[in-house]
Order: sequence, then C-alpha cells, then structure tokens
Amino acid sequence: MRLTGIAGKIAIVTGAGGGIGQAVVRLLGETGARVVATDRDARMLAPLASETVLAETLDIGDSTAVDALVERVETDVGPVDIGINVAGVLSTDLVADTNDETWRNVFAVNTDGVFHLSRALARRMVPRKRGAIVTVSSNAAGIPRHGMAAYAASKAAATMFTRCLGLELAPFGIRCNIVAPGSTLTPMQTGMWTDDKGAERVIAGSLETYKSGIPLGKLATPEDIANAVIFLLSEQAGHITMGDLYVDGGATLRA
Repeated sequence: MRLTGIAGKIAIVTGAGGGIGQAVVRLLGETGARVVATDRDARMLAPLASETVLAETLDIGDSTAVDALVERVETDVGPVDIGINVAGVLSTDLVADTNDETWRNVFAVNTDGVFHLSRALARRMVPRKRGAIVTVSSNAAGIPRHGMAAYAASKAAATMFTRCLGLELAPFGIRCNIVAPGSTLTPMQTGMWTDDKGAERVIAGSLETYKSGIPLGKLATPEDIANAVIFLLSEQAGHITMGDLYVDGGATLRA
C-alpha cells in the first residue's frame, strides 16, 4: 500500500536530531513533504539539512521560542499541516532520589514541549480546517516502570493531552494521534546499558524490576516507529484520531 496525502505538505518535527526524529524526517522527505527539523543541539541537525529539510535550533520548553518559530515558518515557508512531537528526555532516578530540577526538566521537554508546539499549530490549523499532529509518547505511559516515574508520568500526561486535543480539534477535521514506542535502538536506550548484553536483557525482561520482555524477541528500530508515525499522518489513516498505537513488539501485552 502506498501512503498518500503527505507530499507537498509542510511539517515541523521536534527532537529531529535523535534516532526516531531523524528517521521521521527521512521518511517525510521520501514521501515528498517539506520538513522543518528542530532540536536543541544544532550539531545533531546538521546532517539533515537539504533542499527539502530546514534545520532550526529550538528549545521546545520555551513557549515564546516555539511560537516565534511557527510564526516564522508560516510566513517564510508556508502553512504547516503536520506537527510531530518527538523530542524526549529520560530520567532513571528512583522517586526518592529525583530532585526538583530533574523532574521539571523531564516535564519541560516531554510534556510542556508537546503542549507548546501543539497549541501553536492548533491556533493556525483551526481556521484552515485541516492538519494532523502525532505525538511520539512511550509504552511507559501505560504501564508502571521501576525507576522511571518522572519519564512515565510525563509521557502519560503528553498522551492524554494529545487525545484531549484530538477531541477538541476533530470538528475542524484535524487529527491528533499518539505512537507509543517500546524499547527502541536509539542512544536513549543504549545509554542505559552497562555492557554488550544490554539488548539481551531488555528482550528477556527483568523479574527484579517487574518488567516484561519483548514477545517478538527484538528491539524496535527508529524506522519501525517512524513508519507508524507516517501511517497516522497519511490519508490511509484519515478516519483515525485520538488513537494510541503501541509499537513495542508486544512488550506491554496490549495494542
């Protein structure tokens, strides 16, 4: 099946410098979209810049900066019809060891950032009565995780925010959906490994931390997640909104 409805559209992607974000940008380009790729780290964006990809440094925790970027894109590039919230940060501290700064930083990126971009886009999409927004959340938003309270809570908030936004925007023909990845082969994942057996342990699961393994017996790739994002943006998903699509190899034992 060939996915349609994306070619010629203008898309803004946050967290474009990371594994999933980069994969999303590449697939959008292959489907003919014009992409504004954003990240806090300009060095990570450099390889993405091209004739169809505009790289922009952005702190999504800063609502003023987000509003200014969206306004600039709308003025200089054209109307934005696609928004993809990918930016995310991780904390593996136990609750008792989590300080205020860590908690606030996790929510500033994982939750506030989703709100800032989605609000800015909604204000412009509603008068046009078209558009689609996808938030890359996490399967941790739907299941308790040991040592990941801040991360899981921030992702759960972003997930429910996106579903509520989808309810508000549905009368205007604007769709809002969530992709919830499980363990994916990205620097965020490998950064938690202590040796070359990290992938094995993730796939097997951990009784000590009450974490189930991955029934499919493999980690996701960034492209696996990006494929789900692109599907939800396409015309083939034209009657799907407020959806929460788990892409985790069955790890949470739910769809």
